[in-house]
Amino acid sequence: MKLWSVWARGDHVIVDGTLIPTDRVRADQPCYSQKHKKHGMNVQVIARSDGTPLWFSRATPGRTHDLTAARAHGIVQACLTRQILILADRAYQGAGAIVCTPYYRHSEQLAHYQQFNRDHARLRAPGEGAFA
Repeated sequence: MKLWSVWARGDHVIVDGTLIPTDRVRADQPCYSQKHKKHGMNVQVIARSDGTPLWFSRATPGRTHDLTAARAHGIVQACLTRQILILADRAYQGAGAIVCTPYYRHSEQLAHYQQFNRDHARLRAPGEGAFA
């Protein structure tokens, strides 16, 4: 089945992780996110293609990578079992065949890769509202 036909039917979910900031305590060193330069907890969110939130994960330490958290919560395996396509950002590259991420290195890409990234971003945009 072609990727575009799946997207046209809406048989996909949008997955993303977000950092929920917390107060800083010396004992909370595992909660420090180097990426965000602050303490917090990582929460994974699954949203429908229209942006409606479907599921929120339990909080993991802020330094947990999004892909590691998604695997720990069984998100990738659950979608693979149900044959649901996952649209995600570059943090989820290498998660598997059902996880669709944008291409990397925009300046060196061919025109069709750039168009793919624009389409990917347009399809993921409603999910960003679920995370806000």
